[in-house]
Amino acid sequence: MILVDDPDDPRVAPFRLNERGLANRVQRRDDGGDGWFMAEGDLVVERALAAGCVPAMALVDGERPPPVTATLAERCPVYAGGDRMRAAVTKLGMPYSVVALFERPARAAVDQLATTARRLVIAEAIDNPVNVGSIVRNALALGWDGLITDATSCDPLARRALRVSMGHALHLPHARCDDLSALVQRLARDGVVVCALTPAPDAIALDDVPVAPRVALLVGSERAGLSPAVMAAATHRVAIPMLNGVDSLNAAAATAIACWQLRAR
Repeated sequence: MILVDDPDDPRVAPFRLNERGLANRVQRRDDGGDGWFMAEGDLVVERALAAGCVPAMALVDGERPPPVTATLAERCPVYAGGDRMRAAVTKLGMPYSVVALFERPARAAVDQLATTARRLVIAEAIDNPVNVGSIVRNALALGWDGLITDATSCDPLARRALRVSMGHALHLPHARCDDLSALVQRLARDGVVVCALTPAPDAIALDDVPVAPRVALLVGSERAGLSPAVMAAATHRVAIPMLNGVDSLNAAAATAIACWQLRAR
């Protein structure tokens, strides 16, 4: 470990980077992997290492370094400091015992997930990192194979999304698609049962969707929902039965319920 007392030390400056500093727009769109992502907390760091991600540098608690420090020290520079220094650098009031910068891994290809996934979540305009992180965690926990997002949705490897997913975004294959309506049309044509979540009163109940070998679940933004083109391409428009007076759920909560109901059996 390399002890650092000054939060302005240039060696720890990369830990101050915001999302655009870690990976610019071009890098985030690169399916081959470019730029960095930040893993916060020992559990997320351990899951990043288990996923085969390459660490670039780490910042740990100098007084109580977590066990993963030894593994990191074998692979990258590890800087250490007190709570005050780490809080100033990471801009967290209660700094984690470890944060690490990793090289962004290659992303799954849309064609690969569209061809092989038996259970696929497709997110349109989900720009809240908490929702995206929760959707990832829900999908993986309930046995779904992958996630495809559109260009306006939050990056699953964004700092907060990765933290909320508890690092599971590194273990659920995800892809980015620029034309969701064309993708949904292709999936439906290939026999995938595509279910679009909507609170519309004429949608069929989620309970009434027949069990199918391959299913894709479409979820849109909480305010606008799915775009008309994507909705029209779906096999079924489905709703979660609710009490009168409540028309919808949070996107992450709705996804969890639908992933459970439509899971492979």
